Amino acid sequence: MNDLDLNTLLGAEDDEGQPRRRTRSSGKRGSNRRRRRRRNRGGFIAPLLAFVVLAGIIGGGGYYGYLWLSDALVPDDYTGQGTGEVVVEIKAGQSASEVAQELERQGVVASARAFTNAIGNANKSASLQPGSYKLRKQMSAAAAVSMLNPDNRLRAKVTIREGLRLSDTLKTLAKETGKPEKEFAEAAKKVRALELPPYAKGNLEGYAFPATYEFQPKTTASQMLAMMVDRFNQTAKSVDLEGGAKALGRTPHEIVIVASIIQAEAGRAEDMPKIARVIYNRMAHKPPMTLSMDSTVMYALGKYGTFATNADLQSKSRYNTYKYQGLPPGPIANPGDHAIEAALNPAKGPWLYFVATDKSGVTKFATTDAEHQALVAECKRNGGCGG
Repeated sequence: MNDLDLNTLLGAEDDEGQPRRRTRSSGKRGSNRRRRRRRNRGGFIAPLLAFVVLAGIIGGGGYYGYLWLSDALVPDDYTGQGTGEVVVEIKAGQSASEVAQELERQGVVASARAFTNAIGNANKSASLQPGSYKLRKQMSAAAAVSMLNPDNRLRAKVTIREGLRLSDTLKTLAKETGKPEKEFAEAAKKVRALELPPYAKGNLEGYAFPATYEFQPKTTASQMLAMMVDRFNQTAKSVDLEGGAKALGRTPHEIVIVASIIQAEAGRAEDMPKIARVIYNRMAHKPPMTLSMDSTVMYALGKYGTFATNADLQSKSRYNTYKYQGLPPGPIANPGDHAIEAALNPAKGPWLYFVATDKSGVTKFATTDAEHQALVAECKRNGGCGG
């Protein structure tokens, strides 16, 4: 096939877009070839320029896209340990993301996502413990994670001593927590919120269990007292208070009363089961005997000590166990677990009297009145029993 036939098939056009006529002149044919080569070079440059421009656009967009993506993947975060002070409370059941939002809201971290990333990197997402923590404003997320350590929780550690009366217990709580004593006094009256056992008869005395407690800053007075009652209920369950009381022919409330007297009278834990036996022996004695416990008289008078004077013994209060037979109306203190166990498990013996014969707290026991008087004389020689 010759050039003419090829051009005809290709539909070649001249520069004006019109079909070109072909002649047999070889000179013209060479000229046409040169024009075609020039046209082909021009057609190659234009797409190349377009490609360069397009690559530039894509490249620029990619750069700015990278910046946007980088900003999206790396959340805002502060640097350093921060300044000032802020108290953050983590509530029971809160997730790490909920804590993160609270930290951002209070200005501790720059963004919630910075914190969730930091705690995830530290593998501590599941270690957040409820409580109040003292943090700083504008601190790095990593620094915030390190300060949310359970050992750094704010708390008031309060030890309630065994044998304290309720009034003294409330004073101790107020002093150690910084809350007004009035708040505790009011909370003690609202017994429904404290979940006292039914046999307590709505009286908190004897049921605010003595122990060491840790209270968070936002724990209310009512919540603190409820925690103490809950601790009593746990102890009552562990020693089977109700079952043990039934076995002794007593109510659980009577056992708590006995335990409170034991707690007030005993100088040592090892003497408690014997003191319990003296109480039960006197209540069961024929002819009837009064308990004659100085501690109950002192409770009625708002005094302290285990030796009541003759003037004290004139009290008409039902707590005067010299005057009235049987147990007083209610507990006279908050007994601990040793006293409760002693009340449930009295020692075996015939004793009807006991006397703390010296200031070391050693208690001696007697069966007859003569033996008792000898112990009182010994007590007086040692500077006690009003001697």
